Amino acid sequence: MKQIDLMYRTMTAELGQRLLDARFSADFPVEGRFVGVTNKGRKYWYFDQPTEGEGHRQKRQYVGPADDPEINRRVEDFKAIKDDAKARRKYVSTLVREAGLPEPDRFSGNVVEALANAGIFRLRACLVGSVAFSAYGALLGIRLPASSMMTGDADFAQDYAISSEVGDSLPPMLELLQGVDPTFHPLMHRSGSPRMTGFINNDGYKVEFLTSNRGSDDHMHKPADMPALGGVAAEPLRFLDFLIRDPVRAVMLHKSGISVVVPDPCRYAVHKMIVASRRIVDTIGAAKREKDLRQAVLMFEALDAANRLDDLAEVANEAWERGEAWRYAIQEAMGYMPRKERASTVALFRDLGINHEVQ
Repeated sequence: MKQIDLMYRTMTAELGQRLLDARFSADFPVEGRFVGVTNKGRKYWYFDQPTEGEGHRQKRQYVGPADDPEINRRVEDFKAIKDDAKARRKYVSTLVREAGLPEPDRFSGNVVEALANAGIFRLRACLVGSVAFSAYGALLGIRLPASSMMTGDADFAQDYAISSEVGDSLPPMLELLQGVDPTFHPLMHRSGSPRMTGFINNDGYKVEFLTSNRGSDDHMHKPADMPALGGVAAEPLRFLDFLIRDPVRAVMLHKSGISVVVPDPCRYAVHKMIVASRRIVDTIGAAKREKDLRQAVLMFEALDAANRLDDLAEVANEAWERGEAWRYAIQEAMGYMPRKERASTVALFRDLGINHEVQ
């Protein structure tokens, strides 16, 4: 793999900046004002907007931590931010058609766009899974094969503590999704719980919500209430805390572009190995495991081409040092790889400093 031309990487960065500006402008109209609120010694920004027909009452939205320099800059000059969707659409077209960067399938893009416009990333949720993978090409400046991104679902993750503490929420999730496709309906949780953790449309496309497992495995398979997610709960999963720690902003090349939050690509790659090792052994599970491993190997190659191996070494060693279960999962995943990919992955992990136990 090789990085795309510097001109296109610069265009991607500019598009990302414009998307952040446009999203901020849409979320916070000039009639309102920003208010700083200190909680547990840390300052956060909220946005107060007058509500019509209710006297002097204010509608308050959570914005984000005041120590985020990107948010602070926009708080200072948000009145000057203008939406330039037409110009951004040209950027997206150029990056897809000329630079060869990947784009999501149209329906997935529409789903992510609807939830992004509703504020899911403002409320610090994270896009995960194969739809997130489609954003890494632009993030790293690497042409990734479209075949590795095919999916029939979109997954979103949010930390439970964040969902509980932001003091804000999305509109009803079902209404948001039915705005994309009226056939979306709640997906029954396998535990029989009446709480919703996902939705499915008549074509079988799923939108599911995840969170990290808190404490013991007693919480597994029991939906966790997520106050910020518009009335839905989330499926607790082991290892998810590793994936969504320190997420990054990225650009999804759909329509005029979507500013999204995705896992750090290094964490995505290592996590895919761990997930692959835990797939149920049946026809569907084997196919998903193959896809997980394919994405992991592609991401390793992309990180190498993007000169990010030092970052990968730090993340891989963190996972390796988390305990025997983690080490076993990583090594088992390597065992499922085809011979060539397994050899290259073993060699890579040894080069990253994990060279005393990888077999």
